[in-house]
Amino acid sequence: MAGPLAGIRIVEFAGIGPGPFCGMMLADHGAEVIRIDRASGSRGGSQPVTSKDVLARGRKSIALDLKSAEGVALARKLAASADGIIEGFRPGVMERLGLGPEELLKDNPKLVYGRMTGWGQTGPYAPYAGHDINYIALAGALAHFGRAGGKPTPPINMVGDFGGGGMMLAFGMVSALLSVARGGEGQVIDAAMTDGTAVLMAMIHGMTSMGVWSEELGVNMLDTGAHFYDTYETADGKFVSIGSIEPQFYAELRKRAGLESDADFDAQHDRKQWPALKDKLTALFKSKTRAEWDALMEHSDVCYAPVLTISEATHHPHNMARGTFVEVGSALQPAPAPRYSATRTAVPAPAPLPGDDTDDILEGLGMDEDEIERLRVAGTIA
Repeated sequence: MAGPLAGIRIVEFAGIGPGPFCGMMLADHGAEVIRIDRASGSRGGSQPVTSKDVLARGRKSIALDLKSAEGVALARKLAASADGIIEGFRPGVMERLGLGPEELLKDNPKLVYGRMTGWGQTGPYAPYAGHDINYIALAGALAHFGRAGGKPTPPINMVGDFGGGGMMLAFGMVSALLSVARGGEGQVIDAAMTDGTAVLMAMIHGMTSMGVWSEELGVNMLDTGAHFYDTYETADGKFVSIGSIEPQFYAELRKRAGLESDADFDAQHDRKQWPALKDKLTALFKSKTRAEWDALMEHSDVCYAPVLTISEATHHPHNMARGTFVEVGSALQPAPAPRYSATRTAVPAPAPLPGDDTDDILEGLGMDEDEIERLRVAGTIA
């Protein structure tokens, strides 16, 4: 095991999206993460079960039938051997299975019980279904993604599922595990994507309170309202990004773009001039290819970068120099992040298929071959 979480055991109940992302983060940084998959071999959702599933990498997998009493007993025994668990079911499901916090913390008082939901364990919306788009809408984030005159545009599912969800749960898990290591008791983490998304909007709340952020879409400095903080199409139909906020960076933009003598650009923070200046920059960036702009703007303080697709990003010289992407199996995918000066993280192992490690895990719990075979014949394990 490699990474600062080496020696920590996490049991993850299989799900989709933010729960698996949390499990991936913990596994990437050294925790032993055992995933309880369904004996049927499915994991929920519409994506196929494959070893190329990045969110499921670095795990061990045991396949259990949690509708059977023996399957639940095995899950409970496994949780008793763990430092933490991750589950992402609707409120009440784990309790109905007999695997709720009351039962598992009774077995293991030091257990960190991580619960990942969209709406949270309580509140009027708690019992109902939802997805990232709904959670970030209710949290007050979605209304601020989009351009002037357009409609709110979801930023894929980065903000709710992963930023406000899985990453927040991973932070909560590590915080609670640290508390246990310092002598504290186990506890339940109620990680709601609505709560986490609201936290991600902290700076925007502050700017709103200070009167420097408008709730009108696409008119602010950071939401494509400003000409110096936006993306622009190039002559070859590609895009570049500009973030020249500070005056010295804005001056560098003007210098490299040949705009030093254009007095219109003197009024950087005159919001009334932003639309006209954006039109000028739109025409300017369309006059050269992205490669030509790279040659002019890269490796400077313009605050510039080409807008890369996934396939382009994996082969960009900067990302290659840092090892930002690694090959796992036969697929390039993001390397574990962040990095540590003294503790090296390993290249993750490919995602296991459901039940790949069932026998080894059960043997680790003290079961012999005959008992494991009986459970397999009964359909309790797969």
